[in-house]
Amino acid sequence: MSHSRRLTAVAALLAGLSVALGAFGSHALETLVTPQRLDTWDTAVHYQMFHALALLWSGLYLQHYPHRGVLTSALLILAGTLIFSGSLYALVLLDVPALGAITPIGGVILITGWFTLAWHLARRH
Repeated sequence: MSHSRRLTAVAALLAGLSVALGAFGSHALETLVTPQRLDTWDTAVHYQMFHALALLWSGLYLQHYPHRGVLTSALLILAGTLIFSGSLYALVLLDVPALGAITPIGGVILITGWFTLAWHLARRH
């Protein structure tokens, strides 16, 4: 399976999980966590969905225009999403505030992924 097909499959999986986790937060967590923690959960869900769509676009782009820089940026966005959203999910579920210290690492990786994508797209065209 090509990198682009794997990426689009992972993107679809992340998007579907985002919907499921959003529903879980709205229905199952609503009475179990504080409103602040529920907002944290919602932030994780939103970031996951937006970046799943970015990964889907990247995978589709790569099917037509294979480019190592775009693949690199997509992998950075994937890693950043897993770390950013994953740390927020863990923070809410485990109620360990120290996990919040991991979230900015994911954010920096996401920013790096977006800047890498911009750099490579600008150079390509």
